[in-house]
Amino acid sequence: MGHLSTHVLDTMNGCPAAGMRVTLEALDNNGSARTIKTLTLNNDGRNDGGPLLNAETMAVGRYRLTFSVAAYFREKGVNLPEPAFLDVVPLEFGIADAAGHYHVPLLVSPWSYSTYRGS
Repeated sequence: MGHLSTHVLDTMNGCPAAGMRVTLEALDNNGSARTIKTLTLNNDGRNDGGPLLNAETMAVGRYRLTFSVAAYFREKGVNLPEPAFLDVVPLEFGIADAAGHYHVPLLVSPWSYSTYRGS
């Protein structure tokens, strides 16, 4: 039962990134993007509706998650320069096994981020 999930942690404040806006897009071979969903992360820094893609919607292909980092930190009262060092963080990744579990966590501050394929 394949699915795609994400989890965002605010490393500046040591908490989940509640309220961050995230967009999931499917990328075609020409580089064009089709928006699948846009969401706001819950108090745990996750999608309230469960997986971003579930067993019925998972498909082999290229995808992009775009995280609205600067808007999130500004809403938290962080005084960022204009333009912000990190505005949006786009993560492009591939799903090679539609039956697999793909978890894409993001650890982020206004000045840095890291990601990995989680479990």
